[in-house]
Amino acid sequence: MTEDNKRGKPPATDQRAMNQPRYTGIPTFMRAPYCPNPAELDIAIVGVPYDGGVTNRSGARHGPREIRNSSSLMRAIHHVSRINPFDICRVGDLGDIELPHLFDIAATVDDIAAFYADLHAAGAAPLSAGGDHAITYPIFKGIAAHRPVGMVHIDAHTDTWDEFLGCKFMHGTPFRRAVEDGLLDPKRTIQIGIRGAQNTEEGWRFSLESGMRVVWMEEFTEMGVEAVIAEARRVVGDGPTYVSFDVDGLDPVFAPGTGAPEVGGLTTIEAQRLIRGLRGLDIVGGDVVEVSPPFDPSGNTALVGATMLYEILCILAEATAKRRTRAT
Repeated sequence: MTEDNKRGKPPATDQRAMNQPRYTGIPTFMRAPYCPNPAELDIAIVGVPYDGGVTNRSGARHGPREIRNSSSLMRAIHHVSRINPFDICRVGDLGDIELPHLFDIAATVDDIAAFYADLHAAGAAPLSAGGDHAITYPIFKGIAAHRPVGMVHIDAHTDTWDEFLGCKFMHGTPFRRAVEDGLLDPKRTIQIGIRGAQNTEEGWRFSLESGMRVVWMEEFTEMGVEAVIAEARRVVGDGPTYVSFDVDGLDPVFAPGTGAPEVGGLTTIEAQRLIRGLRGLDIVGGDVVEVSPPFDPSGNTALVGATMLYEILCILAEATAKRRTRAT
């Protein structure tokens, strides 16, 4: 063990590839090293190429690949916080999850959960690129089985339906399943940017009746970003918190390449400010989901996804480094 490790500071990520022209090399997430062993990482960036849970426009299975490509445009040091996540944590691209039972939804949920359980046991914090939003439920099964997490959820939809066409595991149901399984603490959950007409109120009712704080888009506009940040920090408190970012939380002007676009959403700078405002919380993981390249002709949605992934990485790295210091 090095002296830095003894003081709770892990070795920095190898950043040599980040100094090369961004059109060269293997396109890993943010040009971090490819590392298939989570035990060698503090933060594992994972691709989950699954969209078997979508209700309409598919294509999010291609999200991880295009987010990787766009993430080559990310650089190391955040211009606002001055956080360099690669200096304070060992960050690596763990690759994509293998899905050997792709056409069996229940088995795929188990496969994803087992992958994240192994990652969690190895001590790496997960940062995931989806895939549709159904992936977050098995991620929780893998990382929150021993204690529920709180959540900051940015999305147009609550994703708390019970089922759709007889299926309980799809992208509109992950957070109801997570609450039912004791993986997600609804009283430490805030959902931001919710909007759009529905054919049933059951998802809205479940979120509210279970104790989640729902910030409708109209309320967000009235409150302003800073007030919503303060509300998010109040709701999640000091406990372990997960950040789940669905790109359809943004207005489709900024992110047209997604499966369920809803007009009237957040701007990209509002979303960035929201994530930055979570700095200092006990962030234990995060994801960016629902980037669908077939509906993203300009590539801008993948760039937005990569950018939000980087924003989450910065606050996750700082929180991870603090936990490492406390543990030593």
